[in-house]
Amino acid sequence: MVLIVQIILAVVLVYFSIIFFTDYYKHRHENDGNIAVAAGIGAITNFLDALGIGSYAPTTLLLKVTKYLKSDKLIPGTLTVACTIPVITEAFLFINAIKMEGTTLLSMVAAAAVGSFIGSKVMTKFNEKIIRIIMGIALFLTAILMLLKQVGFINALGAGNTALGLHGTSLVIAIVINFFLGALMTAGVGLYAPCMALVYMLGMNPLVAFPIMMASCAVLMPVASREFVKSGDYNRRGSLGITIGGIVGVVIAVMFVKSLDLTVLTWLIIVVVTYTGLSMLYQGLKQKETA
Repeated sequence: MVLIVQIILAVVLVYFSIIFFTDYYKHRHENDGNIAVAAGIGAITNFLDALGIGSYAPTTLLLKVTKYLKSDKLIPGTLTVACTIPVITEAFLFINAIKMEGTTLLSMVAAAAVGSFIGSKVMTKFNEKIIRIIMGIALFLTAILMLLKQVGFINALGAGNTALGLHGTSLVIAIVINFFLGALMTAGVGLYAPCMALVYMLGMNPLVAFPIMMASCAVLMPVASREFVKSGDYNRRGSLGITIGGIVGVVIAVMFVKSLDLTVLTWLIIVVVTYTGLSMLYQGLKQKETA
C-alpha cells in the first residue's frame, strides 16, 4: 500500500507540474511580484514545516508583512499552489521512515484529496471580504491548535498508543474527518495539527501521524491547486519563488538539521499569527460588500 501511495505522489507531482508551469509560461510576462523575496519566504516557512511547525500560517504571515499580494483573495490559492511541490518532497522523504497499515494510510489520503477538490471549488467563488473573514478565522484556529500542541495537550492524547492502523467504525470516523480537514485546508486551516490530534484520539501510535498528514497534504494540494490555477486566483511569481525556496528549505531541514530548539520561535509565531488572524477578521467584517 505504501508503494501505491508513492506512485500516487509521483503521478500528482507530474500532474501538478504540468498545469502549474504551463499556466506560468502563458503568463510569464506578467510582473506580479519578486521571485527572490518569495523564495526567501518559501525557504523559511517550508523549513519550519519539515520540522513540524507547519507552513500555512507562517507563509500567510510573511505574505502579509511583505505586502506581497495585491489582494487577500489570492492567499488561499497562493498557499495551496506554492507549497505543493515542497510538501510532496517532504512526503517522499518521510513516507518510508515510519511503518503503518497501508489501508488506513491510503483511505485517509484519498478522503483528504476529495475534500480538497470540493473545498477549492467553494473557495474560488468567494470575494475578498469573505476570504478575509475565512482566513481570519482559519489563522485564529491554527494559532489555538499550535498553542495546544506547544503546551503538550495534543501530544498527551497519544501517550501509550500503539496501533499502526484503524478498522471498522474508527476507520470510517478517520476517513470522514480527514475529508473535512482536506476541505478546510483550502481555506487556510493547516491539516497537520488537527490530523495529529485525530490520529491520537483514535488510539494510533503518535509516529503514524507523520506519514498520514504529510501524504494527505501532498495528494490533496495538487488536486485543490487545479481549481486555483484554472480561475487564476493565485500569485504566479510568488508561487514559483516559494516553490523553489521551499524545496531548499525542506531538504536542509530533513537532511542536515537533526535537532533544533524551536520553542521561542513557535511561541512568537503563535502570538503574531493570532494578531494577524484577528486583524484579517476585523478587516473582513468591516469591509463593505463588493459586487
